[in-house]
Amino acid sequence: MSFRRGVVRQSKFRHVFAQAWKAEHCLDDVRVSRVTWDGPLCAANPKFIAVVIEAGGGGAFLVLPLTKSGRVDQNTPTVCGHAAPVLDVQWCPHDDNVIASASEDCTVKIWQIPDGGLTSPMSEAAVTLEGHSKRVGILAWHPSALNILSTAGCDNVLCVWDVGTGELVYQQSDAHPDLIYSVSWNREGSVLCTTCKDKALRVIDPRRGTVLKMREKVHEGTRPMRAVFLADGKILTTGFSRMSERQLALWDTRDLSEPVATQEMDTSNGVLIPFYDPDTNMVYLCGKGDCTIRYYEVTDESPYVHFLSLYSSKEPQRGAGFLNKRGVDVNKCEIARFYKLHERKVEPISMTVPRKSDLFQGDLYPDTAGLEPALLAEDWIAGQDAPPVLVSLSGGYTAPPSKCSTLQGRPKVLSQTNTSPTGTTEPPNPMTVEMESEGLGHGRGGGDVDGGIERVKKEEDQLSDILTEIRALRALALAQGHRIDVLERQLARIEDGEV
Repeated sequence: MSFRRGVVRQSKFRHVFAQAWKAEHCLDDVRVSRVTWDGPLCAANPKFIAVVIEAGGGGAFLVLPLTKSGRVDQNTPTVCGHAAPVLDVQWCPHDDNVIASASEDCTVKIWQIPDGGLTSPMSEAAVTLEGHSKRVGILAWHPSALNILSTAGCDNVLCVWDVGTGELVYQQSDAHPDLIYSVSWNREGSVLCTTCKDKALRVIDPRRGTVLKMREKVHEGTRPMRAVFLADGKILTTGFSRMSERQLALWDTRDLSEPVATQEMDTSNGVLIPFYDPDTNMVYLCGKGDCTIRYYEVTDESPYVHFLSLYSSKEPQRGAGFLNKRGVDVNKCEIARFYKLHERKVEPISMTVPRKSDLFQGDLYPDTAGLEPALLAEDWIAGQDAPPVLVSLSGGYTAPPSKCSTLQGRPKVLSQTNTSPTGTTEPPNPMTVEMESEGLGHGRGGGDVDGGIERVKKEEDQLSDILTEIRALRALALAQGHRIDVLERQLARIEDGEV
């Protein structure tokens, strides 16, 4: 809390308080993973909560309805398709039934969860992304473009995928000399920021394959750092000082020479994971092994990062899931919700603004990012950018049924039969397309009415899938052409002795 002229700073979030839910509303008997990776190990959206759990002989995670509470039976079906422990899970921002998982088996898998949850173990992924040579521990969905996902692993490589086609559309293999600690997209999804074991903060344009900005020694300590893009384009980082004090810093991307603000916290050794809410401009800091959650408000007035309060409990957390804003209870003025992971329990913690009125509090709930994507994958690959499409929370939010079309009509994995020797997917055979198009004309002839309508609809769906894939391939070819131009320019500079 900051003071100016003896008056307390005015903010509607100054009195936000955290409250753990009662024991009967917690999830019990959940064998939370003991993996040493510094990740949240949990993800939640308005429909489901996913928790990485202990699994013998591979990697698995639980997916339960958000309304589930009480004891979780040991025979509850899990998502269990990985050959090694799962390190990260993230829900797709444009489909509440689609989740990505990253694993020590060097793969990323995309899963389509049925409405109501799993009724049997799920081992077959909708899409498998294979491109990393070492374990993968970081996932970041694009905020406004459908099916664009960035991943980073222990091979120091940053990848951007179109999960709808299974294509690796961009790869940044020479920007990071060491282990990547975090990846975060900006609000429009035009650039992303990363932190690395070399203590540097980088702002990267993945489509051009260039590092736009870099700041060395963002935090001078040797422990891992994290970074998150804020809505106004600034970047908030967490890390450690030379004296092993935990720090947070705010950076203006226009000038990374000095931080806008810096704060020291304590000497605990838990890595602080920042969770950012763009609607309220609040940042929640949650450390693995901590018993606390700190929360701050970021504003345009000094000292810019304002400490609000601290939630403290007796038991340390193994991880935490941050609920999508569409899932909070607006009738109770709940502005955020965490799912704290204990050794064998998941405990919800609500962040609430005390208000007496029962009416919808519009000042607490500005329009938030909805399910509708602002761009298709091929639009973003072709160079377009757009902020997320917003929806109102007035009257509460009701999650729609599964789309079942986000990943439909796309290959499950880049198999050898569909891949050229250079690693790029071959375009569909023009003759095949022509024959299928001709088939559409013949199919509309005789037969009974019901069969004809069904046949026409099926053929139209096939044609739509073919045209979608053609558009995606054209966009991919354009993007790869841009990448080749960048590499050729780099090669020319090397040959001229400029590098």
